[in-house]
Amino acid sequence: RRWFTHFYVVSVLWNGFLLICLFRAEFLGESLPSWIQDMHHALGRDSQSKDTGNEHFSALLVLLLLWLHSCRRLAECLWTSVFSSGVIHIVQYCFGLGYYIAVGSTVLCQVPTNVRNGKRLSVQICWYHIIGVMMYIWASLHQHRCLAILANLRKSRSGKVVSLSHSVPFGDWFESVSCPHYFAELLIYVSMAITLGIHNVTWWCVVMYVLFNQALAAVLCHEFYQKNFSSYPKHRKAFIPLV
Repeated sequence: RRWFTHFYVVSVLWNGFLLICLFRAEFLGESLPSWIQDMHHALGRDSQSKDTGNEHFSALLVLLLLWLHSCRRLAECLWTSVFSSGVIHIVQYCFGLGYYIAVGSTVLCQVPTNVRNGKRLSVQICWYHIIGVMMYIWASLHQHRCLAILANLRKSRSGKVVSLSHSVPFGDWFESVSCPHYFAELLIYVSMAITLGIHNVTWWCVVMYVLFNQALAAVLCHEFYQKNFSSYPKHRKAFIPLV
C-alpha cells in the first residue's frame, strides 16, 4: 500500500494544475487550454448556454477540496502511515493512477467550455457550500485520527516503528466500525456532492463508485479481523455504523 503514495503525488500535481486553470478562467477571465476545450466539446459541455455563477463557484470549490484532500493523504502516506509488506496488483495500480486523473477532470467538466465568457466570477456562497465544507472538514479530521490510530499500533511511544503486524485498533470511530477511515472517505465524497449543490448526478455516480469500492475493502478487512482475533468486538460493523 505504500505505492498508494504515487496516486496522491499524481493527484496533487494534476488536480493542482486543473485548479490553477479553472481559477485563472473564473477570476481572470482567461480561456481554458485548448485541449480542455476539446474534452468539453467531446462531452457536449460547450453546448450549454446557461451561465450560473453558483455552479461555477461550486466546481471551483470542489476542485479545491479534492486537491486539499490529496495533499493531506500524501502527507499521511509520507509521515503518518506505517505500511506492511503487502503488494498491489499492476492492474489496480494503473487503475488508481487513472482514477485520480479522471476524478479531477470530472469536476472540471461540470462547467461549460467558455466558463464565464470573459467575465470574472462573482462569488455567491450558498447554504450547501457551508454544509458541504463543514462536513468535509469533520470527515477529514476523523479520517486523519483513525489513520493515526492505525499507525500508532505499529509504533512505540517514542514514535519508532517496532512492528508491521496487525493489531485490533480502538478509539474514535473504531468503536463503531472496523474501517472508519473508509467510511470517512465516503463522507468526504458525499460532502463534495453537497458542495456541488446536491443535484449533480455525475458526482453522485462518483460517490456510488466510492461507496462500493470502500465497502468491499471494509468487508474484507472486517472478516480478516474476525478470523484472526477471537476477542474482536462483536458489536462493530464493517463499514457504516449500525448497518
